Amino acid sequence: MTGTQRPQIGPPGRIILLNGASGSGKTSIAEQLLLVLDEPWFHLPVDAINAMRARQRTLELSPAELDLVLARTRAGFHRAVAGLAAAGNNVIADHVLSERWRLLDCLAVLEGFDVVFVGVRCAKEELERRTRLRGDRDLDAVLTQHERVHAHGRYDLECDTTHASPLDCALSIKAFLALAPQPPRAFDELRARASAEGWTTGR
Repeated sequence: MTGTQRPQIGPPGRIILLNGASGSGKTSIAEQLLLVLDEPWFHLPVDAINAMRARQRTLELSPAELDLVLARTRAGFHRAVAGLAAAGNNVIADHVLSERWRLLDCLAVLEGFDVVFVGVRCAKEELERRTRLRGDRDLDAVLTQHERVHAHGRYDLECDTTHASPLDCALSIKAFLALAPQPPRAFDELRARASAEGWTTGR
C-alpha cells in the first residue's frame, strides 16, 4: 500500500461493553480478554479518556463547571468507541452507567453496531473491601454506583467477580461471542424499551 492509498477498512468492528461499578473488575476482565480472544481487540476504558484531560486545569473548575466537563468527557468516550468500531476495529469498552443519560447516549451513538453488553457485578461487601484496599476511590461514590449501575436490568451476559476470576469471566465472554446468535441483543431491546416507555435522562 502506498502513502496515497486509502486503507481497506471493511465492515464495522464488534463492541464488548463492560458495565459495572468502579472496582468491580472490568479492567481486569478486559486485560484477560485481550489475551484470550483470537483477533486483535482494543481496550478503551472511560478512565483512560479521563486521564487525557489536563489535571491541573480540571482541579481549578467550579463544581458546576466540573459536572459539565465530566459529561462532555463521557459523551466523547462514547463517540471514541463508535469511531474505532466504525473504522473496523473490535473494541472492549468499560464504563460505569450509573446515570440514565449515559445509557441513553450509548444507545443512540452505538446504534447500528453489534454491541455485546456485559454486566460486571460484585457483592457490596467485596466492593467495599476492594475500595478500602485501593485507597484511591471515594467509597460513598462507589456504593452509589453499586446501587444504580445495573438499574436498567438487561444484559447479554453477566459476570460476578465476587468469586469468579477475571480469566474465568473473559473465557465466558469469549464462549458467548462464539455461540451468540445474530442481533437483536440487549442494546436493541433497551433501545426499543427506551422509545416505548419514553425514558428521560433522569436516574
